[in-house]
Amino acid sequence: MGVGKTTIGKRLAARLRLPFIDADHAIEEAAGLSIAEIFEKFGEAHFRDGERRVIARLVDGTPKVIATGGGAFIQEETRRLILDRAVAVWLDADIDILAERVRRREGTRPLLVGRDPRQVLSELANVRNPIYALAPIHIRSQAQPHETTVDAILKALETCP
Repeated sequence: MGVGKTTIGKRLAARLRLPFIDADHAIEEAAGLSIAEIFEKFGEAHFRDGERRVIARLVDGTPKVIATGGGAFIQEETRRLILDRAVAVWLDADIDILAERVRRREGTRPLLVGRDPRQVLSELANVRNPIYALAPIHIRSQAQPHETTVDAILKALETCP
C-alpha cells in the first residue's frame, strides 16, 4: 500500500511496450463495486476470493504488467498462481515513505479506515514482508524519480530466469 504499484507498473509497461492492468480496477469492474464497497458489504474474505479469480484470469500467459493489491500475494492460492505463471516483483519502501504516500489517499484504503496509517503499515509489514520476500525480484522504492525504480526492475528482469 503506497509503494507505487500502479504508477511504477504503468511506466514499466510502457517501457516494455506491454499492456498494463491494475488488478484492483479489474476486480471493481468484475464486481460492479469499489474495493471499499466490497469490503464493507461482503468482508475481506469475499474480496480475496474475487481477487484470486480475477488474477487467475489475468495471468493467462499473455505478456502484460499487472499491479496487484498488497494483500493478493499474501493469499497462498493467489501467490501460487503468480509464482507459477508470472514474474513477481516486490516493490518495498520504508514505512515513513509509505505512510506519507497513503495519507494523501486515505479514504480509498479500507484497511486504514479510522486507524493510524503508520501503525497499520508497520503491522502489515511485520506479517507480509516475509511472504513478499518469496518474490524472485525485490526492488526498493525510495523518494526518487519513478524512472529510477523502473530502471532497477528492468535490470533485475534481465537476470531473472
